[in-house]
Amino acid sequence: MRPVSISTGGQWTSFTASSFNLLFLCQCSGQQSAVPLAVVEEILLNLPAHQVVQVCRLVCHEWKELVDSAAHWRERCRTEGFQPYNASSPPEDWRLFYFLSKFRRNLLKNPRADDGLQGWEIGQSGADRWATERNSKLFPDNTVTKCFVTSQSQCFKEQLIDLKKEGYSDAFMDQQRPHIKISDWYAPCFDCGSEYQICVELLDQKKTPIKTFQPEKVIFSFRNSQPWCETSHVFKNYGPGVRFVRFTHGGNDTQYWAGHYGIRVTNSSVVIYPADER
Repeated sequence: MRPVSISTGGQWTSFTASSFNLLFLCQCSGQQSAVPLAVVEEILLNLPAHQVVQVCRLVCHEWKELVDSAAHWRERCRTEGFQPYNASSPPEDWRLFYFLSKFRRNLLKNPRADDGLQGWEIGQSGADRWATERNSKLFPDNTVTKCFVTSQSQCFKEQLIDLKKEGYSDAFMDQQRPHIKISDWYAPCFDCGSEYQICVELLDQKKTPIKTFQPEKVIFSFRNSQPWCETSHVFKNYGPGVRFVRFTHGGNDTQYWAGHYGIRVTNSSVVIYPADER
């Protein structure tokens, strides 16, 4: 914990880790603390959120009320820049909104081909199979420098995301049903026609599809200058029972040339986030 300077009655007081620990011990032992709750609140806001929930909340009734208050989590969201999509309709649960916003991340492994084909299960890999290469077309995000490349027969690869292993419990998924956003980028080879396909499924415990996103196949003509394209979708109101997400994409070239002249894909993502987030 970094030192925290707080104004109390016109005087500035600095709290360090040792002084907070003393305050903590006094509260745990039932001793009356002279520190106002407003000061305790300010200190709690400067502690890691998981420590506030797992430790500080258990100290006493007053601290529990502070940690459980919407005001505490609303202030955390404000200071860390997490804003609701609609300011006039705030989240029902500010703590849930905070944690989903704080820890949102891409659940796909190796989405940019930085580690070859590692993390992907190859479903189909005909002809010259899958390969990876440096981007020959400028990508909108200059940190994305590599892509996966298909060949002349159909090439598909997939990842199966176990939501419980990623930290999203069955109860959380069934009760909260957060939004699940998927995104994928694709581009053709400039001197060859190609096809692109994607299918993303929300699966139950038996891996039976509950919801599916599978748009029409995209076909690029021979000799084109099409830049990188993005496809995205947000799963909402999908009901209870979602336990896995299966992400599958790929394609092929349409000229049946030897080598890797098929569709390019990269920067894929599957992200869970609160429905209220901006």
